[in-house]
Amino acid sequence: MKRIIVASKNPVKINATQNAFKQMFPSDEFEIEGISVSSGVGDQPKDSEETLLGALNRAKNVFKEIEEADFYVGLEGGIQQDNLEMQAFAWCVVQSREGLTGKGRTGSFFLPPKIVELINQGKELGEADDIVFGRVNSKQENGAVGILTNNVIDRTTYYTQSVILALIPFINKDLYS
Repeated sequence: MKRIIVASKNPVKINATQNAFKQMFPSDEFEIEGISVSSGVGDQPKDSEETLLGALNRAKNVFKEIEEADFYVGLEGGIQQDNLEMQAFAWCVVQSREGLTGKGRTGSFFLPPKIVELINQGKELGEADDIVFGRVNSKQENGAVGILTNNVIDRTTYYTQSVILALIPFINKDLYS
């Protein structure tokens, strides 16, 4: 059984990691645990570079906490201003105990003006979602992507994509070593 440590206690991130590993390694069994660690970036990363750094820092910081795992997963959601619009996305970094690293990013989607206005006033995306849509802690449930797509793509499904993409080097070690 392989041990995976997710650098968050957020059930969305833990479930996305579990889904991705099961899809990419269907014959393996996994023990998955979530541990809260610092991302080392702002609470709401403001561009792709800062978001990727947050995911990388999470994976590195969780490795420092627990060295006996096989894989360490950092997931970080972020936003980026694009002219007059703002897009949302997430980065995933997966590191193995041996030092191989994979990175994957979700697709992007553009946020509605009311949410952008709240973010520009200093709110995090999850907090802005809760205000606009009358929710509580939506970032640990279906998230902005789930709300805006009527749950055609919920936050777990959305994050699963980035974890799968980050696992590409692990199923193609000969190409990435």
